[in-house]
Amino acid sequence: MAFEDLKKFQGQMWGSGPFEEVEASIADMHERVFEAAGPHDGRTWLDVGCGTGGVSVLAAQGGAEVTGVDLAPNLIETATRRAQENRIDATYRVGDVEALEFPDGAFDIVTSSVGAIFAPDHAATAAELARVCAPGGTIALSAWRPEGGVGEFFLFMRQFQPPPPPGVGNPLDWGQEQHVEELLGGAFDLSFEEFDSPFEIASGEEFWELFSRAFGPTRVLAESMDEDRRAEFRDAFIEYAERDRDGDMIRQSRTYLLASGTRH
Repeated sequence: MAFEDLKKFQGQMWGSGPFEEVEASIADMHERVFEAAGPHDGRTWLDVGCGTGGVSVLAAQGGAEVTGVDLAPNLIETATRRAQENRIDATYRVGDVEALEFPDGAFDIVTSSVGAIFAPDHAATAAELARVCAPGGTIALSAWRPEGGVGEFFLFMRQFQPPPPPGVGNPLDWGQEQHVEELLGGAFDLSFEEFDSPFEIASGEEFWELFSRAFGPTRVLAESMDEDRRAEFRDAFIEYAERDRDGDMIRQSRTYLLASGTRH
């Protein structure tokens, strides 16, 4: 599968369910990204991989002139609808982080909360993030740590997924300081912090019901299986989730890297 075909599939996959239900569980991360971006009022702001508007809404409420871009048309539709319903002044458009349709230096602030990390070409992604950020502007990105709970979840999912096409970057690499420094250090003075965005849910069954309905990668994978394979996947998923049971709840640690910096 060529990268363009992969990105088309990703756009459909991420928009296949009500992602806003899952995105709500990382609201604390969105807040961290928003805060790391610095002063907001009156500044032009691009949020890449904006999903259903978690960071962009905060930015607009903070007085920024906000544009949100995502590969998934359905997520852009949801973000636009939610902004209109809540009288949020933000512009949303379908776009590819590897080929952003904006002039050089168009934005004072560029952010992405575990969004841009899923683009297959990391070097192209980093080049575009740097290109559209104005000199003296700010970047703030979050990425899952490979050794954290999400990294473990990706390893579990890999047992049931087809292998990625050759050359596709691992999104978890963005959760390592050295990788981000190699990609963006030539354009930004970067600093790094680690945080945890813990996930809590009552049971493995509820975890499965949420992700198989609202989280695109799990939903699309489950729907691609025959009945027996899907039942096997479901049982393994629930068993995996229950390993993190703590009393009456499942509590999963989800560590992530927050990278922020100033454009040279």
